[in-house]
Amino acid sequence: MAVETEIKDLKSSSLKEFESLLNEDFKDRKLKENEIIKATVTEITKNFVVVDCKAKMEGMIPIEEFKHDKELEKLKVGSSIEVYLERIESFKGEIVISREKAKRMVAWKKMEKIFESQEEVTGFITGKVKGGYVCTVDGLPTFMPSSQIDVRPLKKVDHLMNTPIKVVATRIDKKRGNVCTSRRAVLEKSKNAETAEALKEIKEGDIVTARVHACVDWGIFLTYKSLTLLLHVSDLSHGRVKKPADLVTIGQELKVKITKIDKTTNRVSASIKALTEDPYEKITEEFKIGEIYEGTATKLVDYGVFVRLKDSVEGLIHISELSWLNKNIQPNKVISPSQKVKVKIINIDKDAKRISLSYKETFENPWAKLMGSVGEKVKIKIKNITEKAIFGELDSGLVGMLHYKEISFDEKQENLNKFKKGDLTEVKIIEVKDEKIKFSKRALDKDPLDWFKTNNKKIGDIITTRIHEVMKTGVKVSIDNEKNLIVSIRKADLAKSSADARPEVFSPGNALDAKITELDIEKRKIKLSVKAAQIDEEKSLVAKFGAGATKSGATLKGIFEKALGRKDIKKKDK
Repeated sequence: MAVETEIKDLKSSSLKEFESLLNEDFKDRKLKENEIIKATVTEITKNFVVVDCKAKMEGMIPIEEFKHDKELEKLKVGSSIEVYLERIESFKGEIVISREKAKRMVAWKKMEKIFESQEEVTGFITGKVKGGYVCTVDGLPTFMPSSQIDVRPLKKVDHLMNTPIKVVATRIDKKRGNVCTSRRAVLEKSKNAETAEALKEIKEGDIVTARVHACVDWGIFLTYKSLTLLLHVSDLSHGRVKKPADLVTIGQELKVKITKIDKTTNRVSASIKALTEDPYEKITEEFKIGEIYEGTATKLVDYGVFVRLKDSVEGLIHISELSWLNKNIQPNKVISPSQKVKVKIINIDKDAKRISLSYKETFENPWAKLMGSVGEKVKIKIKNITEKAIFGELDSGLVGMLHYKEISFDEKQENLNKFKKGDLTEVKIIEVKDEKIKFSKRALDKDPLDWFKTNNKKIGDIITTRIHEVMKTGVKVSIDNEKNLIVSIRKADLAKSSADARPEVFSPGNALDAKITELDIEKRKIKLSVKAAQIDEEKSLVAKFGAGATKSGATLKGIFEKALGRKDIKKKDK
């Protein structure tokens, strides 16, 4: 019985010890996949590094995962390293671990902290990709855009390849596992710090010596210590500057005056012209409005010509001041670049530093001479023919217009067809106004409308006409003995009765008495009416015979027939 109890106690003690050992073993085996664990190097072979994961399991890691950062040189049996547990048991029954992934995970966590703190870290440019470069930071490959490798675009980066550089993380995408880094941000930060210190040493108004490091069309960039100075083209000289590059060379030292410091943007503006006296301060003492001076044409533009009167002093001849003959003439038709020209000063704006010049006023004004020529007969050379007018040139070069209505008194547009370009023709100048000339050819002939003045005719008078032409809309009549004086009579004015006002009942040569209802010789407006003449005649007959006729019972028709001695009162054939 005692022996049996002893055996039971032994079994119980052994079981507890075994259970304890088993639990300890299971405790060590509580590993989770996709986590970083500690492992001990047990063996280093040609192709693998064997490690003990402290779970009664050994794993093998390819030797290539230890070659980066010369880690393999430091590795030895017994070394403790971190590995990434991908799978506890593969299809081969082996544990799957990775040193590379462990380093990446550690680096990623570190990168997140770096991004949050904007800490500067060391990276290596290890390759070139589309749009930029691969920058490796603690074994983690990141993307660095080409624009972020330096403060200025670099054509070659060979000197930066696999060389330690300071970078900051500018963007991080954990889901995609993307990180963007920048060397430029580090350089700019450093430069800004240097710039801030340099800005403390200068003030507006200081005169410094700076070096030219770049030229553009609108100015020059200068370097002074760690500062970049902008010398705008307008600050190079009191005069106009075509191209800054024509005045300076890269590396040249220039003495400039600090004109503006913007500490918000760290921009510094400089000026050369501020070191010299402004020639426009005494401009009105040297140059007088209305006087003529000699200058040199420096630039031809669409709107005129710039002329240099003296160093740093230029004036503009507007295209309207180039020629008396053409207000919109092209500058190169009158003046050539570098040509010496005489100009008249017509205005000086001291505040705006503008001088207005005139080239044409150095010559006699042909318009002034022409003002007294209104009514004179002249010959013109036809320069152009349009749909409604002829443009002719005088001997002086001035060009005027001959409208088709001024060719003949009949005012027919087809009269333009009688002329051709290059012809010489005699005309009369009828108007000179606002530097515009009007010609007339019909003014050379006798005006048919003078008949009304000669015969003292006025509105309300009855005149005898003869039918010249029958139309659907009425008739054209000529005044007796004046074949050139043709006047239209509308259909509605041919007779009092609409039945008698039909044009087809009339024939060329028929005589008609018509009343003048409108007469404006200046505007050449004449209106005649047979109807109005008949109404006046009817009123006259009624006034003369109507009372007696009423007492006797005679009709109005009978009165007219008796008065006229005939029955037909519609037409007059003689």
